Amino acid sequence: MAIKNSALAYGWPAQILHWGVVVLVITQFVLANMAESADSRMETFILFARHKSIGITIFALAIIRLVWRFFNDQPALPLGMPSWQRNLAKTTHWLLYALIILMPITGVLGSAANNFPVTWFGIFTLPAFIGPNEALAERLHDLHGLLAGCLALLAALHLLAALKHHFFNRDDVLRRMLWKPK
Repeated sequence: MAIKNSALAYGWPAQILHWGVVVLVITQFVLANMAESADSRMETFILFARHKSIGITIFALAIIRLVWRFFNDQPALPLGMPSWQRNLAKTTHWLLYALIILMPITGVLGSAANNFPVTWFGIFTLPAFIGPNEALAERLHDLHGLLAGCLALLAALHLLAALKHHFFNRDDVLRRMLWKPK
C-alpha cells in the first residue's frame, strides 16, 4: 500500500489517522457515558481523566491529519456525482475536522474553568489556559455537549453516505479509505 494518497485511494498514513480517530471518538462517547453513570467519585474522576487524555490525542491526530492532507492530493470524487453532493461531502469533511478540533479545546477550557487539571495519561499536565470561572465552566460544558451531538450526527451522515456509495452507487468512495491487498 502506498504512503502518499493517489487519485484512486488514500495512502496508509491517511487511513491509519482516519480509522484511529474513528475508534478514539467512539471511545470518547463510551467513556463520557460511563463517567456520567459511575457509582463513585473516584471512578468518575478516572474515567474523565482517560476521556481528557484521549481528547488530547484526538486533537494531535487531527492536526497531523490536516497537515498530511495539506501536503497530499485527495482522491477524486466520482465523476458522475452531482455538484450538490460534492459540496455536501466537502462541507461535511471540513465540519468533521472542525468538530474534532473544537471538542478537545472546549473540554480543556471547561476543565480549566472548573479548576480541574488536564493531564495526558499522567505524563504531562496542560497549563490552565483560563482561570476558574463557574459560569464559564457551565457554558463550556454545554457547548462541549452540543458539539458532541453535532459530531455524532455528522459522523452518522458521513457513515451513511459512505455506505450509500458502496452499496447503492457501487463506486470506490468507501474502498479508497480501506486497505486493499494487492
